Amino acid sequence: MDTMTWAEHGDPPPVDVCSIDGREPVRRDGIAGGRRDLTDEEIVRLGTLEVTAPLRTALDLGCRLRRREAYAALCELTRRHGLMPADFESEIPRFEGRRGVVQLRELARLIDPRYESPREAWVWLAIRDAGLPTPTPQVWVDAYDGERYRLDFAYENQMVAVEYDGEEFHGGEYDAADHERRRRLIKRGWRYVVVRRGDFIAVELERWLAELKYLLNTKYDPYRW
Repeated sequence: MDTMTWAEHGDPPPVDVCSIDGREPVRRDGIAGGRRDLTDEEIVRLGTLEVTAPLRTALDLGCRLRRREAYAALCELTRRHGLMPADFESEIPRFEGRRGVVQLRELARLIDPRYESPREAWVWLAIRDAGLPTPTPQVWVDAYDGERYRLDFAYENQMVAVEYDGEEFHGGEYDAADHERRRRLIKRGWRYVVVRRGDFIAVELERWLAELKYLLNTKYDPYRW
């Protein structure tokens, strides 16, 4: 699971290495050394490396990453490893007093494993932070042609959809199929807000959130006259 920013892919951050059992932190170029109060259950082996188990990794990232990246990491690790709300509830008290625990505690209550990409988690969190009603992820809806299509997010009563279009999905057959899918659902009465990779900076973020707020406050009229 990749939690690095685009800039960090070009200039990787130090490897985070922790010492346990009272040992001194590692001091070496390219390594961020520290201490962690790890239990035996929180350490697993991948090949020749000892790493933190999924739950402990989620807890650490929930404290250390920026808010939206932390939320995406919590949701992704929960989805991939079948973590449960009770897992977080039982472990978070151990983190009392640690930097970032307030953020971790808040975000852990919002975890949803249904997002299919980190940016979908960003979209949902941005909507919630704007004070808007939150949509339901991964909703199947019917079109006029009898086909069923899945929306990233939907407000079914208002027939408003929010979808994230990442660059990884642009071009070729996907674009054509996606355009046709949306055309059919628009004919059915659905209205769309499309969020793209660059739409999380201030101006663009405000734009699509304002568009969403407008659609949610504008009743869909089924009559032609």
